[in-house]
Amino acid sequence: MIDIVGKRNWFFLISLIIIIPGIISLAVSGLKLGIDFSSGTTMTLQFNTPVDQGKLRQEMSTLGFSEASIQKTGTGDYLIRIREITTDEKNGLISGLNKDLTDNVTIRDFYAVTPLVAGEVARNAGIAIIVTSIFMLLYIAWAFRRVPNPFRWGTCAVISLLHDVLIVLGIFSILGWALGMQVDAMFITAMLTVVGYSMHNTIVVFDRIRENFGRGISKDFAITVNASILETVARCINTSLTVTLVVLSIYLFGGATTREFMLAMLLGVVAGTYNSICIAGPLLVLWDRGLAKSEPKSKPQAAPTAA
Repeated sequence: MIDIVGKRNWFFLISLIIIIPGIISLAVSGLKLGIDFSSGTTMTLQFNTPVDQGKLRQEMSTLGFSEASIQKTGTGDYLIRIREITTDEKNGLISGLNKDLTDNVTIRDFYAVTPLVAGEVARNAGIAIIVTSIFMLLYIAWAFRRVPNPFRWGTCAVISLLHDVLIVLGIFSILGWALGMQVDAMFITAMLTVVGYSMHNTIVVFDRIRENFGRGISKDFAITVNASILETVARCINTSLTVTLVVLSIYLFGGATTREFMLAMLLGVVAGTYNSICIAGPLLVLWDRGLAKSEPKSKPQAAPTAA
């Protein structure tokens, strides 16, 4: 019988090893903001004949856009992110590329974000995450109102959500510093999706704990939690595997425009699954016993494996 709750300190340590470098990176360098949060221009360029990415980057630098972020899409087009430019600058850029690359350049997509709009998007994104967390706390406290200390359950669920958010933010901060990976409005959409997915998995585990607690399968709360986790672990893993396979496929073959979004989703699904099995339930036990209390000598009892 796997004693997940009894090994909780190891799981907490693994989470800290992942989260702490990310927090340090966030404090030192923050996130590399895309134009949705920092203002700028994004365009997708299509060339009649294939153009080498290195040559395109060199020409962009020659035309005064050395800071340009260039990504090749799955169809052979190029996604370009640059500072905010005027219509005249856009026309000059296209004329320069047509002249230097001796090819006919077509603009498939073009949009610009001003600093005012970027600041409003960043502010609304932060408010959305905070409001979502508060409502989830209140909902879980209400849904588990018949168990002792329902706000404790809601608080543990929100703390576990913070665990997933910090993992994704920290990894993206490190990738932004190391590889120049940016976050945009789609990243916020991915984060909110991850929050909902992680909360769903956590509620599944908590609901099974509540059922077994009401049935009185053991006087030891840790044994009840461990048995409940084991009963739901197959369901959590199977669900996450199906989602992960779809997200991974889109990440690998969906093109550059959705890559950051899918990477955030992929990291969030993995972190959320790990959290619902190894963090959320053991966190309830830790709070129930208090930091100073020792482990019981009894071993977790066998439990049904059906989800």
